[in-house]
Amino acid sequence: MLRRKHITAEQALQKIKQYCTYQERCHKEVKEKLYSYGLHKSDTEKIVADLIENDFLNEERFAIQFAGGKFRMKQWGRKKIQYELQQKGVNTYSTKVALKELDQSDYSDTLHKLASVKWESLATEHHLTRQAKTQAYLMQKGFEPELISKAIKELRLGS
Repeated sequence: MLRRKHITAEQALQKIKQYCTYQERCHKEVKEKLYSYGLHKSDTEKIVADLIENDFLNEERFAIQFAGGKFRMKQWGRKKIQYELQQKGVNTYSTKVALKELDQSDYSDTLHKLASVKWESLATEHHLTRQAKTQAYLMQKGFEPELISKAIKELRLGS
């Protein structure tokens, strides 16, 4: 049987500082990591407060970095980013700030590029099937329905 390794609060604080320094983290991730060290809730809360106070942990900064990274690397839309931040327990204010940080022209360009590539890959499909599959793909990527409709309309008129 595996036993968890229990460490002291001081040791946990040093380890978690390195964990937070390596990459931005949300509060939920840090708490889960601290609990995995075998710490109690009171110790965990004290450590999290200390990390926030010393700027190792900043949920707004995490949300901005997360949103920017997922948009640039995975080309996710706002809806999917918002959902993932919500799953990570990030507060609504930080999520809104992060989504506002996404450059609108880059966002539109990415949506149109994804729509165009998908549209062209379905060139042999019936036009309604082509439209439905393109729309479903962009919805899955997390783009807003009204922007998707506009992009598809432009593609239809262009072809």
